[in-house]
Amino acid sequence: MSTSRVAEIVRKTNETQIRVVINLDGTGRQNLNTGVPFLDHMLDQIARHGLIDLDIDAKGDLHIDAHHTVEDVGITLGQAVAKAIGDKKGIRRYGHAYVPLDEALSRVVVDFSGRPGLQFHVPFTRAMIGGFDVDLTREFFQGFVNHALVTLHIDNLRGDNAHHQCETVFKAFGRALRMAAELDSRAAGTIPSTKGSL
Repeated sequence: MSTSRVAEIVRKTNETQIRVVINLDGTGRQNLNTGVPFLDHMLDQIARHGLIDLDIDAKGDLHIDAHHTVEDVGITLGQAVAKAIGDKKGIRRYGHAYVPLDEALSRVVVDFSGRPGLQFHVPFTRAMIGGFDVDLTREFFQGFVNHALVTLHIDNLRGDNAHHQCETVFKAFGRALRMAAELDSRAAGTIPSTKGSL
């Protein structure tokens, strides 16, 4: 596999300062410091199950709440993925995964379509997971798709425990992203689209 699918993005606003370094052809190594422990736990799922090396350092206005930090990490990660994936020649383009965790089961499907679109259907059973507002999960993925330019369908099919629901989503996302970004030796050098571009 190519080792050139590496990207670094630094994003600075009045609300957050974020640095993301990603290697799409990694081993799942990660170094995560967002200031939001539950988000770090979820990003760890993406790295480990996506076999993506991921370094994320974020400083945000957590004295207000975690909203800007979580959303902007999603945005910056999306930018990093878009840069690392490059011209999309030879990728599988589509990826999907079903992931269970005890009683919970989620399905994630991703398409490196070049068009941002999110379908997010996760009926969380409670509003907070520890100190983490579950509404921020959608904000993270909306920021990601807007900047990675992917179509993303997320469905939690069942679950009683909100932590399990959220964790299955992130694990499935990591697996689906890994599949979609994977280089396909049979399609080397070609764009997986009848349009000839994505």
